[in-house]
Amino acid sequence: MSPARRLADRLDADGLNLLRAIARRGGIARRLEDGAERAVLRSIVEATVALFDAEASSIALFDPARSQLVFEVAAGEQGQGVIGLAIAPDQGIAGYVFTTGQPLALSEVERDARFGRGAAEATGYVPRSIIAVPLIDEQGSLGVLEVLDKRSSAAFSLRDIELASVFARQATVAIRASRVERDIATLLQGTLASLGGSDDPAGAATVQRIVELATADLDGDDEGRLWTIVDRVARLRQADPGELELLAEILEVVAHRAERRSSQRRRSGRARGVE
Repeated sequence: MSPARRLADRLDADGLNLLRAIARRGGIARRLEDGAERAVLRSIVEATVALFDAEASSIALFDPARSQLVFEVAAGEQGQGVIGLAIAPDQGIAGYVFTTGQPLALSEVERDARFGRGAAEATGYVPRSIIAVPLIDEQGSLGVLEVLDKRSSAAFSLRDIELASVFARQATVAIRASRVERDIATLLQGTLASLGGSDDPAGAATVQRIVELATADLDGDDEGRLWTIVDRVARLRQADPGELELLAEILEVVAHRAERRSSQRRRSGRARGVE
């Protein structure tokens, strides 16, 4: 019998529930940390606007689930229209910088074949000049930082590229430091595979099945209501201590009642099983 098969045989209902709890806690942590990550990125684009006296600055991050670059944060008088815009990872100037890992500084951007005028018009602002630098490290490329139109100059200099790259590195470090493992299934699969020593296809399939069982309910209706609560809690970072204390007391009461009802259901289920 393979190690993976023995692992599956040892995994009783309590073990599976433990894996489900781990997956749920990982999902909650990810959502809470997303708020912190976004706040840091917003401060970075605000700083670049101030440093360059620019019309706008924005950060686009690659979303593996959608296979798109999504503009997550922006600053400056002309920046807000880009938030939420999603483009192909090889589209436009941002896509070129993301895929090649090479920074760009362009004046008269409309003359450049890589410029996506349609996407720019969709944001409500068509830039004249642009710096685009990758958010990249030894683990790969995360996205792109863009700065649009210095008010004091018609073009960006090499020195400007160097300064923008400093901010891009800071954004990359912040993302890596604050980002909780986003793919809970991959995390569990790697852990179980190492425990089970599953090198053969059958063992890998067994581990995959365990992971599917552990994460099956994460996107269900009940979990959806949980995520709504978590997302709202994540927005309370700016609340004053008194409000947070009140929230903690309310959540403690709700959690205690939920645990009590869950315990009653388990006892009732065991009693019916005996009968």
